[in-house]
Amino acid sequence: MAETSTAPLAGVRVLDIATFVAAPFSGTILADFGADVIKIEQPEGGDPLRKFGTPTECGDTLVWLSEARNKRFVTLDLRVPEGRELFLRLVAQSDAVLENFRPGTMERWGLDFETLRKANPRIVLLRVSAYGQTGPYREKPGFARVAHGFGGLSHLAGMSDGPPVVPGSTSLADYISGLWGALGVLLALRIAERTGEGQVIDVSLYESIFRLLDELVPAYGKFGEVRQRLGADVPHVVPHGHWQTAEGKWVALACSSDKIFERLAHLMERPDLVAPDRFATNAQRLAGRAEINAAIAGWIGRLELAEAVARCDAAGVPCGPIMAIDDIFADPQYAARGNLQRDLAPVSRTPL
Repeated sequence: MAETSTAPLAGVRVLDIATFVAAPFSGTILADFGADVIKIEQPEGGDPLRKFGTPTECGDTLVWLSEARNKRFVTLDLRVPEGRELFLRLVAQSDAVLENFRPGTMERWGLDFETLRKANPRIVLLRVSAYGQTGPYREKPGFARVAHGFGGLSHLAGMSDGPPVVPGSTSLADYISGLWGALGVLLALRIAERTGEGQVIDVSLYESIFRLLDELVPAYGKFGEVRQRLGADVPHVVPHGHWQTAEGKWVALACSSDKIFERLAHLMERPDLVAPDRFATNAQRLAGRAEINAAIAGWIGRLELAEAVARCDAAGVPCGPIMAIDDIFADPQYAARGNLQRDLAPVSRTPL
């Protein structure tokens, strides 16, 4: 690594040979912080993500233009000897390689980790796959939708009397895996600096989801408890959910302590709810979940969204709107934090 600017990852070169979202998102994160990420695409169409999603006038999709930002691009056929030779020459001059092919693909191409290490002993290899590089399912294909189910998240999403659903229409497993992958690369680069030896980072889509399941593992391991779907509720805190306002919009409201619920009860002009023999404690509220949810629904249902949020804010009760993307674009908090930045895609000149 050679420092060339003040960016945190200046001088780090990364070869991104992955496709679609997960490992390429690791590359996007690293590039955003100054790494020189070279995106290597196979001939005959390149990364399928170019055609996946909403198309633009240049032929590439919005998700491609977003996740390919800050990267350089080259076409190289890794399946032929000439392509492999050129790739290994790049490996010799790089710090990390990102791939997310089905396990065994790199080995079939003659680009296993030992071969990469011969070209560069310090090379870090990030491998992202559906089920990981080991285990009986290692060769099975899979995408984020499958990982949400296999990782245990879809079982929790949805109404108690309805089917399991996905937690929104975004590829959560891909993006979470990309975050883990970027972290793994940074940790492995630190080891390489100290020891001169590279490492393999093995990330699976399902494990990235599985790690998000708070106390489900110890709860089942110790007590045999299997959490079921609760809609917008959570199992151990009441009230904690979503309620509809007078104009048909929705707010999220969370009372994670007895004190906060006391504030809410007085705000709703329902001090009876926090009487010692009613719902003053969370244990009492868990037993009275339906009555409390109904009381909040009746109160919020008489208020428009802005008033409901303003009243809760003034009383110190955590509450916020459930935002669609048009709401996000209009919100001053997003503007103040610079969360939305408009630019022109270099190929299509598409505003992004």
